[in-house]
Amino acid sequence: MGEAAKKKIVFYDTDKRHAKLKIRLHYDGLTQAGFFRALVSGYLDKDAAILDFIKRVQEQENIHSVKKRDTSDKLLEQGEEVKKKFSLLGEEEVESIFDMIEKEFPEL
Repeated sequence: MGEAAKKKIVFYDTDKRHAKLKIRLHYDGLTQAGFFRALVSGYLDKDAAILDFIKRVQEQENIHSVKKRDTSDKLLEQGEEVKKKFSLLGEEEVESIFDMIEKEFPEL
């Protein structure tokens, strides 16, 4: 990690689950810190496998309504489509778009 300010993330679990976690991490050659950083990075980067897992957890735990989960899925899909469209544009085209936005909405 860089020189940016760091935050400590702590949560509690049972001794049995902690022991099982340590054994699994050792078996897979991971540290606790590395494991949790990888999961957090995947979650923040919207890794499809992690998002699928989160969706299953939300369904099992009745977190959010089905409608809200469906809306979130659609928004993620739309975001991916927009990202793909912009990745096809050249750097000058992207700059031109930002210039147009700046002229149209100077308060931004």
